[in-house]
Amino acid sequence: MTKATFSNKLPRQLAKDMALTGEQIRLARLRRNLSLEQVAERAQCSIPTLTKVEKGVASVAIGTYLRVLFVLGLNQDILLIAKDDPLGRSIQDINLPHRERATKK
Repeated sequence: MTKATFSNKLPRQLAKDMALTGEQIRLARLRRNLSLEQVAERAQCSIPTLTKVEKGVASVAIGTYLRVLFVLGLNQDILLIAKDDPLGRSIQDINLPHRERATKK
């Protein structure tokens, strides 16, 4: 049993998102009728590691997630992360300097 420390305890919403991501990867593999062995071999990882990916375990390296997505033909999906950032753009706009113009005479 692993002792829960700050480094391996995730916020509840992040843990749910990771689990959902893993489930979506698993369903994508099953839709393609690929076995764990086939995907693990093509993604150059072990079957236990692929199982962790499909469970959404956060300790698996992001490179492994990317290789699995590549094998499934979903590697372009990673480019959608942070593509639309309305909060960041709002913060950026607030900090833009406002130019003041001289009055016309």
